[in-house]
Amino acid sequence: MSDGIVLAPLVPWPLIAVLGVVALALLTVAVVRGGRGWILRTLALVVLAVSLLNPRIVREQQKPQPDLAVIVVDESPSQKIGGRRAQTEEALAALRAALPESETLEVRVVRAGGEAGGEGGVRGTRLFAALHRALADEANERLAGAVLVTDGQVHDVPTVEDGTPLSVPVHVLLTGDPDERDRRLIVEQAPAYGLVGKGFEIVYKVEDTVAVRTAAKDRRAIVRFRVNGVAAGAVEAVVGSPQRQSFILEHAGPTVVELAVEAASGEVSELNNRAAVVVNGIRDRLRVLLVSGQPHVGERTWRNLLKSDPSVDLVHFTILRPPDKNEMTPLKELSLIVFPVQELFQNKLYDFDLIIFDRYVVRGVLPRMYLGRIADYLKDGGALLLAVGPEFAGPRSLYRTPLGEIMPGLPTGRIVEQAFRPEVTELGRRHPVTSGLPGEAVSGAADEGDDAKGPTWGRWFRLVETDVRGGNVLMSGPGGRPLLIVERVGKGRIAQVLSDQIWLWARGFEGGGPHAELLRRLAHWLMKEPELEEENLAVSVEDGRVLIERRSLGLEDSEVTVTSPSGATQTLVLEAGADGVARAEVPATEFGLYRVEDDARTALAVAGTGRPLEFVDLRATAEPLEAVVKATGGGIAWLAEGVPDFRRTGVGRDTAGRGWMGLRRNRSYVVTGLAEIPLLPGLIMLALVLGGLAGAWWRESR
Repeated sequence: MSDGIVLAPLVPWPLIAVLGVVALALLTVAVVRGGRGWILRTLALVVLAVSLLNPRIVREQQKPQPDLAVIVVDESPSQKIGGRRAQTEEALAALRAALPESETLEVRVVRAGGEAGGEGGVRGTRLFAALHRALADEANERLAGAVLVTDGQVHDVPTVEDGTPLSVPVHVLLTGDPDERDRRLIVEQAPAYGLVGKGFEIVYKVEDTVAVRTAAKDRRAIVRFRVNGVAAGAVEAVVGSPQRQSFILEHAGPTVVELAVEAASGEVSELNNRAAVVVNGIRDRLRVLLVSGQPHVGERTWRNLLKSDPSVDLVHFTILRPPDKNEMTPLKELSLIVFPVQELFQNKLYDFDLIIFDRYVVRGVLPRMYLGRIADYLKDGGALLLAVGPEFAGPRSLYRTPLGEIMPGLPTGRIVEQAFRPEVTELGRRHPVTSGLPGEAVSGAADEGDDAKGPTWGRWFRLVETDVRGGNVLMSGPGGRPLLIVERVGKGRIAQVLSDQIWLWARGFEGGGPHAELLRRLAHWLMKEPELEEENLAVSVEDGRVLIERRSLGLEDSEVTVTSPSGATQTLVLEAGADGVARAEVPATEFGLYRVEDDARTALAVAGTGRPLEFVDLRATAEPLEAVVKATGGGIAWLAEGVPDFRRTGVGRDTAGRGWMGLRRNRSYVVTGLAEIPLLPGLIMLALVLGGLAGAWWRESR
């Protein structure tokens, strides 16, 4: 309880001032004239003035407030190393015992750094942000101090120069050991993009906290590389010096390069011994050779489609006549270009990414030797697309050349000429080339004439009947006959479109169909684009989640193992989907490289930048916190040496010393009520005024 005197004027202050001036003037006149009662008049006027000011005694009713001590517990990923987590919990238990809750002290525990995607992530461990949030609604008069239980790797420490440290003592209890050793691998330069088939270079450096003090032989370390999960060699790197390593981009899309340095003796952890780089491969220009065996109405469909893609360099030849046909026009007057057989199929054959034969007829233009060379090109990793017409069923069919040995579909010699709507087969619904095509045909629809039940695509009117001896049938025609077949041959791929009617979709006949999307996917599958692999495992990180997609032509469920950046693993069972894709997701609680593996494949994805601040240096250290601790009068102690004593200290006294740490005793309170008592009761004041005036009148009347 506390007392004080306040004034509560009975009349406004300006009126009191005017009355005071008038009274002073009258008293001055009385003194000058020698009035004998001026002293009593002065006393009466003073009492009257005090009465108008109305002095009152104010008595506060106070309630003591407990001081507030905040314990911030670091739960960031680096705290999982070794015995740091156990040290933290033991220290927290000791603090609760040393600082029991009481009427004079409130202890608040704040855990920070363990949130997925937040503290402990790319932005590092942010303990002071958590501390400020905990104190947002608290008055400074209550704060007794803050205790941080951490390994010292804190990345939002306020700077002393900016005057931002707290006004209460900040103490630090350090987990870990003061003599820890850490070796880490740092990627200094890496491209984000590269051209397929070209090389790119990564600049990296191995750092070791003790290697500079060791013998020369210990200043080298073995660094191993993996590209998309496959081992790609190892080198001996000089510790502390930038190193360079070159790689070749073999395909479009993301290529993940892993770097790992061998562990050092006595190293605190191997978490930062690895690094990952994602390089997105892009094709400079796709070189496509289109050979049209004869002019026909659908020829322009292929040309327009390929020419509309700015990334495609198209070489297109249409064979108008065989070389043995008699032609009387002088050569110098011919505007047609002679088909450069040797140039295309011998000198530059392997420069092409894709070769398309569109309704090609064997008429002696291409000798069998060159057709055999095309078969070798395919087996060596090339891509071949055959779009056939009626000629494929005849004696001049490409099947009757060396290319026939690698074709998955064999012509029966019969041409089916009837209206039908192309349908995607059950297998095709799971294949990336035909899965989910716009307006996909309804399974089991009538071949013709059933608009209510049939597919939404326009009809075709011709198909070359074939027997299938290999590959996958993705689309079918009337009677379930094969319409689109794809197959892998050696290192290459081949596809057969067994009709020349796709131009009807391009012209919009009966609503058309997805010709552009179908041919784009088909061409990219032939050229081995990763996202169109029929047996594929893909992983990505979006919005704090690890997204897993397992594509397969089979219907069986599969298991995958997910390995987090810290090395923790978990097994997921993926249920096969009707579209051939099984999906799953797990929270991305850590930043760095996630690895997903099944029985045959490995997929990688990087959460964040791939090197969080949390993992840059894994040693326990007091260095980042020393300045703010000194500025606030706090102390630093290693838990490996024991928990220091905690005591309460007065305001203005030391708050840390050898073996002890102090929390300020503020003696703060809140006012719960007020009581006002008049200092001079009114009757007494009136009596004094009247008595003074009467005495003055009596004195002056004598």
